[in-house]
Amino acid sequence: MHVRTLTTTVAAVLAVTFPLLGGQAVAAPSSVADHTLAARVVTYDASGAAEFKSAVDRGAAIWNESVDAVELRPVTAGQRANIRVLADNGWPRALPGSLGNGTVYIGRQAVDQGYNTVRISAHELGHILGLPDRKPGPCSSLMSGSSAGVACTNPYPNAAEKAEVEADFGGALAGPAATAPRGVVIVD
Repeated sequence: MHVRTLTTTVAAVLAVTFPLLGGQAVAAPSSVADHTLAARVVTYDASGAAEFKSAVDRGAAIWNESVDAVELRPVTAGQRANIRVLADNGWPRALPGSLGNGTVYIGRQAVDQGYNTVRISAHELGHILGLPDRKPGPCSSLMSGSSAGVACTNPYPNAAEKAEVEADFGGALAGPAATAPRGVVIVD
């Protein structure tokens, strides 16, 4: 991650420079430094996403490429997922719980109309990461959703969307986050 690399580099430079100035450098325990800088890991289970599993995996990878404060990982055996992803015949939607938790439906209705499956996946995961719809909106806005039209295949969040997720998760360490209203359904 960018922050971890920068912090490690700064720490190394200080460790070399500080003794030269007559001070004594004391390294912080690596577990403390790593815990402070670690991204919050949010797991997802795409086993119910049927034919959309690879699109969901790509949508998660796009978020991982785009932000540092949170990392989406596939759930491992015996682990409970923060996000369940399911396929159904309706319109895509998200049922957010607390920040980083909820259920996503990749609806075949939008896919049948020509909407891009990776954009749908990244968009719906964006809701679980705390982002609202921003309709109407341009194709450059991931959270503009369906209002950008079927020709829009952009699955990447814009700078403002990235910054909002970074801010929401930036102070969050592994563990529970603030609770959002339950029962909210975001239908795109």
